[in-house]
Amino acid sequence: MTESVKTTWLENMAFEWDVNEHKVIIDAKEAVGGQNLGPQPKTFMLAALGGCTAMDVVAILKKMRVTDDIEDFQVDVSGELTEEHPKHFTKMHVKYCFTPKDGKVLDLEKLQKAVSLSEERYCGVSVAYKKAMEVTSEIVIKNH
Repeated sequence: MTESVKTTWLENMAFEWDVNEHKVIIDAKEAVGGQNLGPQPKTFMLAALGGCTAMDVVAILKKMRVTDDIEDFQVDVSGELTEEHPKHFTKMHVKYCFTPKDGKVLDLEKLQKAVSLSEERYCGVSVAYKKAMEVTSEIVIKNH
């Protein structure tokens, strides 16, 4: 199976990605010659990890019949970049944030299992990144 993305130059440092028939504008920050018309490409590495693992976790929790107890779910991904060129991520941290619905108590063991299955078996982004850098995670259950 092969996937591809087309990158087309728009102007200056701005480009348009064609990703599965969806258009995404990327650009450089003004400090380095862009116009900040869109996010920078490296930031999408964080988004790819967050999106991949979030979809896995929700799919697994649906099978466990846990999603009806969840009011909100967010995945926050942060990364540490090197100072020298080529600048690249040396570490990423994934924070899984769950908010239960009023009166519900979330089963931490089930949340941990869903996260673990995503990180170790299903999320291809996580598996690839772990070969290149340290990837850590935590689960947070927020109360109202």
